[in-house]
Amino acid sequence: MIKALHSDYMNPTTRSRRLSVLMSIRNEPSASQHKIAKCTDLSSSMVNNYIKCLKAEGIIRVAGKTNRTLSYHLTQDGQNELRESLLAYSSEIVQLYSAVKCEIAQIMDGFYQEGIRTLVLFGVAETAEVVFAALRNSPLIVIGVIDSDSTKQGQPFNGLIVQAPQKLEEINPDAVLVTSFGKQDEIYACIQDLVGNKIKTKKLTDV
Repeated sequence: MIKALHSDYMNPTTRSRRLSVLMSIRNEPSASQHKIAKCTDLSSSMVNNYIKCLKAEGIIRVAGKTNRTLSYHLTQDGQNELRESLLAYSSEIVQLYSAVKCEIAQIMDGFYQEGIRTLVLFGVAETAEVVFAALRNSPLIVIGVIDSDSTKQGQPFNGLIVQAPQKLEEINPDAVLVTSFGKQDEIYACIQDLVGNKIKTKKLTDV
């Protein structure tokens, strides 16, 4: 479900809120306005306003006579709008993803200029996926992936097996890259405890 984002850089727009309401209606026509609000991270009053507008525009139709029997359904125009909005939304996400990859690639180029050739990624999450994708056309080589979460250890990750942080010295890369934006100081301290200054520690914020 696409939800309205609460971000300093990607604040929700009227179009994104409208899209989230349409998706909620498509996925569960019998959902109450309260449930739609919960699914979309919008207030009940805001959902009520959107539904009134969508109904007036012929984008949705409302069936049922009481609150218990009310259901919401996309009209043909509603289905067309949902499809077009999803395509536009997806296009923007792809463009943002490409821009982030380019920025990460530039950071990686800086690491290469420092003499770094092999990397271990610390942190298996969405950010690590983007980093890995950005490194595909880079001379840097990822030779290991580690994570302190025991449930992730032993799992495959882009052709590698996620290992415990204690394996870092054994893998012996030129540098370990913290691919998590959260708890960076905690992860940095963990790396220092394990290998000290034997292996360089890098962050994506090292611009």
